[in-house]
Amino acid sequence: MSKKSKSKRKERRTAAASNKANVMAKATVSTVGLPVNVVAVKAQPKDHFNPDYGNVVKDLKRIAGLAGLFIAVLIILSFFLR
Repeated sequence: MSKKSKSKRKERRTAAASNKANVMAKATVSTVGLPVNVVAVKAQPKDHFNPDYGNVVKDLKRIAGLAGLFIAVLIILSFFLR
C-alpha cells in the first residue's frame, strides 16, 4: 500500500472524528444557560448497512406453518396405523 493512500485514509479518519466532536459540542451548548434536553444525533455513514428482513420473516412463518401441518398429519396417520 502506498504512503499516499495511507495518508488519505488517515486524513479521512481525523476529519470524521473532528466533525463528530463538533456536532456533539454544538448540541450541548445552551445560549441562555438553562438545562437543555439534548437528543444525541449520530451522523449516518454513506455505506451504512440497513438490512430488510421482511421477506425472511415471511419465509420463516411459512416454514413454521408447513412444519406444523406435517406434524399434525403424522399424528393423525399414527392413529390409523395402530
